[in-house]
Amino acid sequence: MNGLKRRLRWPRRIARMLLILAATGFLVVFLLLPLAVVFVEAFRQGMHAYLSAIGQGEAVSAIRLTLLVAVISVPLNVVFGVAAAWAIARFEFRGKALLGAFIDLPFSVSPVIAGLVYVLLFGAQGWFGPWLDQHGVKIIFAVPGLVLATIFITLPFVARELIPLMQSQGSDEEEAARVLGAGGWQMFFRVTLPNIRWALLYGVLLCNARAMGEFGAVSVVSGHIRGLTTTMPLEVEMRYNEYDYVGAFAVATLLALLALLTLATRTLLEWRYGNEIAAHAPGGH
Repeated sequence: MNGLKRRLRWPRRIARMLLILAATGFLVVFLLLPLAVVFVEAFRQGMHAYLSAIGQGEAVSAIRLTLLVAVISVPLNVVFGVAAAWAIARFEFRGKALLGAFIDLPFSVSPVIAGLVYVLLFGAQGWFGPWLDQHGVKIIFAVPGLVLATIFITLPFVARELIPLMQSQGSDEEEAARVLGAGGWQMFFRVTLPNIRWALLYGVLLCNARAMGEFGAVSVVSGHIRGLTTTMPLEVEMRYNEYDYVGAFAVATLLALLALLTLATRTLLEWRYGNEIAAHAPGGH
């Protein structure tokens, strides 16, 4: 019997090793290798060329604009995400399923189409373009257009992190706080927010990473005005098309570092507060 068990274990071990090797090889070829190439190309001509590339005025402007768009769009999506999650998880109303479908809409719509929609609405020949032009308001080919496009693309990230968690937690603690006399804001900051803070933080990290890396929708509404409406992804494209490969890869490394920082932050939180996060996750106790 023991011999039979040993013979059965070997195929399982081999299958497990093959699966691990396949997954690791896939990650190396399609993720780690391209990422390494970006850094190798960025530093191909040395540190001086790298620093010179990211220190140029256009690159600095693109970095500032990317951070500005993220600073505006992420908090707005946090407000929307919390409000939408609270409404879907705590209340029954007509159109609830439709609201959930609308939240998922940016996942299924091409970012380029989203950008074209804003051009159709707010462009010079768009529905509201003439009125906006008469009142001196510029949205397309300006920062407001970049913010609107980024908000649309990043809309689901916070809400979709919070909705399943809040649905699984129920409203018992909030009802208890209300019975004890807590007001709406007290209940939110002392009961709801502590229960959802980890999911909220994950949503913010993902939303921020997506906001800084967005290309398609931002490209359509930006007009590619160098130094004014070019974010970091657009700056990478423009430099690459100009055969400034070191400059393109140098700016790309900054985007890659921001993505790695987001991943490292999430991993660190999971390692440091793993038990607490598991307790607040759907199904946790």
